[in-house]
Amino acid sequence: MAIALCPEDQMISIREISERTQISDNYLEQIFTLLKKGDIIASTRGASGGYRLARPASRIFVGDVLRAAEKSLSPVLCVEDMSVCAKSTQCTARNAWSRLYRAISDSVNQISISDLVNEFHNESVSAASDYTI
Repeated sequence: MAIALCPEDQMISIREISERTQISDNYLEQIFTLLKKGDIIASTRGASGGYRLARPASRIFVGDVLRAAEKSLSPVLCVEDMSVCAKSTQCTARNAWSRLYRAISDSVNQISISDLVNEFHNESVSAASDYTI
């Protein structure tokens, strides 16, 4: 969100994001490596470099961000890969886990970063905003 709230033509430094979010530079660098691999953000080196969204906020969904950072939204491994458990075909709990996974995925795949930015601007927000998802 810290990146998405910046004007599209501007880059934001990791230091500025760290100051706004109170998240350490080192931890942000770890997360940003994953987000760059997931084509969520892009970076430019140099004095005027920094980070920006890799594509328009309207085309980045919360699910994209979560999958880039977490690799999977599945509550248990067998939902996405039945081969991890020999009992997955007879497991009665797997159906419940699958339904939960679909509900989570459906929800986060419908919320764009643009939606969050618009909600942010439409609400009265204090100066101590939390930029985490």
